[in-house]
Amino acid sequence: MFVLIVGGGNAGSHLAEILLAQGHKVRVMDNRPEIISRLHSELPTEVIVTGDGTDPVELEAAGIREANVLAAVLADDEANLVATSLARFHYGVRRTIARVNTPRNAWLFTPDMGVDVALDNADLMAKLIAEEMSLGDMMVMLKLRKGEFALVEEKLPPRSRAIGVMIKDLSLPPEVVIAAIFRKGKVVIPRGVTTLEAGDEVLAVVNDANANAVAQLFGDSDGVVVTEST
Repeated sequence: MFVLIVGGGNAGSHLAEILLAQGHKVRVMDNRPEIISRLHSELPTEVIVTGDGTDPVELEAAGIREANVLAAVLADDEANLVATSLARFHYGVRRTIARVNTPRNAWLFTPDMGVDVALDNADLMAKLIAEEMSLGDMMVMLKLRKGEFALVEEKLPPRSRAIGVMIKDLSLPPEVVIAAIFRKGKVVIPRGVTTLEAGDEVLAVVNDANANAVAQLFGDSDGVVVTEST
């Protein structure tokens, strides 16, 4: 995958490092001399492009016609919108991501403006805080399908009513799947007859609507629904 990143600040350079480590082709574009100088100390030279991400000519020089994704992470909301709009409507880039710096501007970052995914730092932090409060000790590892599903991890406390119950007898919603169990340093492949034990670290894929129910199911015994088969 070829990702063109417009903006070489901390967000852009960090994103580039992650994508390069994953084996993707990356270009980071910026026209600020001080940023370009820093990037040369952090990233391979062939990754860095000096240019204005709101200028079609310079975007073309950076390879936008071959890009699969454009991520606009400048500190200027207007510039990010211009970059994503050009990418989507002029060059047909399949996926566009834009950073929202000022929350009151978030309403502008829509598909009609060429933005597939808008990242509002304040909004993301608020959602994460609310999620942590509602899910107790259950940890969200990864969001899937634009947040519709999540990969979560829960360590079963000693008072969990799920302890001693086979997976097939748990009242798991249909949209919840136990993917793996980590037990005493080993991976246990979950089967219907697998019995959960105290201290098990359960890895599960859950949909957003059932996240709280799963947190209660595997948490302390106060708010749990476990049904054994008859």
